[in-house]
Amino acid sequence: MKQEVWLRGPLPEIPLLLQPVAHALLQAREEVLEMATRIDEGKLWNRPAGMASAGFHLQHLTGVLDRLFTYAQGKALSEIQLRMLKAEGNADNEISVKSLVENFSQQVDRALEQLRTTDELTLTEIRGVGRANIPATVIGLYVHAAEHSMRHVGQLLVTVAVLNSNGRTQ
Repeated sequence: MKQEVWLRGPLPEIPLLLQPVAHALLQAREEVLEMATRIDEGKLWNRPAGMASAGFHLQHLTGVLDRLFTYAQGKALSEIQLRMLKAEGNADNEISVKSLVENFSQQVDRALEQLRTTDELTLTEIRGVGRANIPATVIGLYVHAAEHSMRHVGQLLVTVAVLNSNGRTQ
C-alpha cells in the first residue's frame, strides 16, 4: 500500500508552513484519480438518496479550490468563476468523468504553483471572501481549501460506493 502523501516527506519549493496544505491537495488528487475508474459515466449525475451527485463533487472540488485560492490572492471572483459556481451540479451528459478529473488535477497544479510563490509573511494578512467580503486570513483560506477538498473526496467516495452497490447490503 502506498504511503499517504504527508508521510512521504517535504515537497520541494513549498514553504514549510504550507506543506500540510500541499500534502492534502496532492492526497485529494491521488484519491480522485484512483476513484475515477469506478465512476460510471451513466451514473455521473445520479443523486442516490438525494445526495449530491459524483459529478457535483468533481465540479465542486475544482471550483472551490479555484475560488478560495482566488480570494487568497486578494481578488474577487470573475464572471466565469461565478458562472461555473452556478453550474456546479447541473446534470450535463456532455461532461465526462475524464474531463472533470483532469480539470481537478490541473486545478491542483495551479494551487501548488500558487503555494510555491506565496510569501510566508503574508499568511496572516486579511482577505475578503465572497460578495459580503467576509474577513479571512490567507492561511485560513488555504487550510480551508485543503480540508474542504478532502471532505468532498470522502463524500465522493461514499457516493460512488452507493452508486456501485446496486442496492446490495452487507
